[in-house]
Amino acid sequence: MLAEVAELLRCPHCESACELTDRVLSCARGHRFDLARQGYVNLLTRAAPRHADTAEMVAERADFLSGRHFDPLIDLLGTRARGSRLLEVGAGTGHYLAGVRSGLGENARGLATDLSAYACRRAARLPRVGAVVADTWAGLPVLDGVIDTLLCVFAPRNPAEFARVLAPQGRVLVLTPTEHHLAELRSTLGLLEVERGKRQRLHQTMGEQLTLLDEQELAYHLDLTATDLRRLVAMGPNAFHHSDPAVPERAEVTVSVRLSTFGHR
Repeated sequence: MLAEVAELLRCPHCESACELTDRVLSCARGHRFDLARQGYVNLLTRAAPRHADTAEMVAERADFLSGRHFDPLIDLLGTRARGSRLLEVGAGTGHYLAGVRSGLGENARGLATDLSAYACRRAARLPRVGAVVADTWAGLPVLDGVIDTLLCVFAPRNPAEFARVLAPQGRVLVLTPTEHHLAELRSTLGLLEVERGKRQRLHQTMGEQLTLLDEQELAYHLDLTATDLRRLVAMGPNAFHHSDPAVPERAEVTVSVRLSTFGHR
């Protein structure tokens, strides 16, 4: 529910603190934002970009993640998460945020931001999670220094904003794919390649604002059915490039990720 995290939010127009009253989020300067019927709030200052996840993509992601194929990623994130005030940018359905939050105890609450209103509808249903439609690149509608753990899982990064909202002893957890992630599906299904030099660029851009504290890698294999494979393609950016991929009946797929933990200098 948004009430759990309203005190962490700031107005996207004037940057004043917000409060929630009778399903209206407002600031002291009179800017008002009505909650959607599903419980999330839209704090975009312009129309959502065309690359926001569609309802179909969000549904496919929810179905795939419900199979617990990526739950080891939640366990990995949980080893570095701390505090009671969590933020996940580009949160999608809020799957990772919900898993990490539940491991931090009943006092932990999570804020999920995403460009897609369809994704925020899903995230808003989660216990002790509030969902906000927001653009990471346009500036996070979050007050300075209030986030204990910030999650960025396969999502766009804005290092300056991450540093601004992070509490003094907070942590930014950035989960990225290695070159081996889903490698078996690139030739058969045409999945997008992992960018060359991705790790170096992460260190450079994040290092301008924060300090790298440590890195961990995780790799394991999945035995996926044709249904799983179709959902995997349809739930991410590959959905914009593939209409109806021909998939095998089963396939063994590598999951390979790197968790980079950053903090203030």
